[in-house]
Amino acid sequence: MPSTGYTDIAAHYRRQIMDGTLAPGDAIPSMRAVTEKFGVSITTANRAFRMLKNEGLTVATSGVGTVVASRPRVAFTGAARLDRLTRTGKEFAAGETSSNHSAALRSCADPDIADQLGIDLHDEIVIRWRVFRKDGKPTVVALSCIHPRALTSVPEVLQQGQLKPFWQTTYRERTGRTITRSPERRGARLASNDELAALEVEVPASAAVPVLVLHTTFHDDEGPIEVWEDVYAPGLWQVASD
Repeated sequence: MPSTGYTDIAAHYRRQIMDGTLAPGDAIPSMRAVTEKFGVSITTANRAFRMLKNEGLTVATSGVGTVVASRPRVAFTGAARLDRLTRTGKEFAAGETSSNHSAALRSCADPDIADQLGIDLHDEIVIRWRVFRKDGKPTVVALSCIHPRALTSVPEVLQQGQLKPFWQTTYRERTGRTITRSPERRGARLASNDELAALEVEVPASAAVPVLVLHTTFHDDEGPIEVWEDVYAPGLWQVASD
C-alpha cells in the first residue's frame, strides 16, 4: 500500500476547503491529529501545513492554531468547480458567487479558440460570459465558447442569465453522449479593457496588465464541443482540485 505524502495530506484539506466542508475561520486539525490520522511523521504533517499556508488557503492564529484563511487569495479552476459539483452537488465554494451572466451568438475571431473547437476562423459560436466572485470581489472572468452544433440539442445555451442545470448535463441527457475533458492549459497575456473592468481593476488607460489565462476543452464523440477560457484577477493564486 503506497504511503501518504505531504502533498496527499494537503490535497485532502484543500478539497475540504474548496467544497466548503472547512469554511473560513474553521480550524484545521492539529499537527499531532494529522500525524495520527494519516500515519505520518511530524515532518510530513508540517510540510503539508506549510504547503496550504503558501497557497494562501490557511493562516496561523495565536491560541487557535492553523485556520482557513478568511479571504484566501485563491481562485479555483473551472475543472475544480466541475469536480466539486460532481462530488458534493455544490455549485460554489464558501463565499463564492457569480454574476454578469450573458449569452450571444458571435463570430469567433480568436485563432486559438477556433483551432480548439475545430472550426474555421470567424465561424459563429455560442459565447457565454460570467464573473466569479469571492466575498463579493471579482476573481475570475469566465468565457464558455460552445460549438454551434450544441444548439440543435440544447437551444437553451443562448438563454440569458445563469443556466440551471449545467448545459452539458442537459446535453448528455438528451443525446446520450459522453463528454470528456482535456487537461487544462495555462498561459498568460495582457488583459483587455473589458476584462479589467469586469475584474474591477483600476489602472491608467495606457497600462498593460498581465493576467493568468486557463483553457479547458471538452469533447464528445463528434469532436470538440466547448472551450472554457478563465481569466484570473491579478494577485490571485490559481489552484486545481488536487
